[in-house]
Amino acid sequence: MTERKPPGVSFESFADKQIREAEARGDFADLPGFGKPLPGLDVPYDEEWWIKRKMAREHLSVLPPTLALRRDAEDALAAAEHAASESQVRRIIAEINERIRENLRRPPSGPPLGLTPFDPEAVVRDWRERRHGA
Repeated sequence: MTERKPPGVSFESFADKQIREAEARGDFADLPGFGKPLPGLDVPYDEEWWIKRKMAREHLSVLPPTLALRRDAEDALAAAEHAASESQVRRIIAEINERIRENLRRPPSGPPLGLTPFDPEAVVRDWRERRHGA
């Protein structure tokens, strides 16, 4: 923790002293990216760059609910394809189907969903074929 700025010392000289002492202790050695160019210097300035970078780093997105559900449905099919057991496939499909049905009963604002519940038997059949055919 840094010490408090003493009264009567200008902030600039206080900050310079703190930096100089940290540098002497080696606090700036081995920082990530040392000796590399700053990323993004060649792209136009975007006021929301930090928000976009944080969202990408934390794998977040802001989509209308129906588009988010479409993406989740694709992810569920991919997860079912790689499931370890038939019961796991059925559980994954049952969960996404319940969410699809709920959105069909009470459509949220935004673009139309454009999905219907998946046929669990067809998904299981495809899973078996991929598993035994591979």
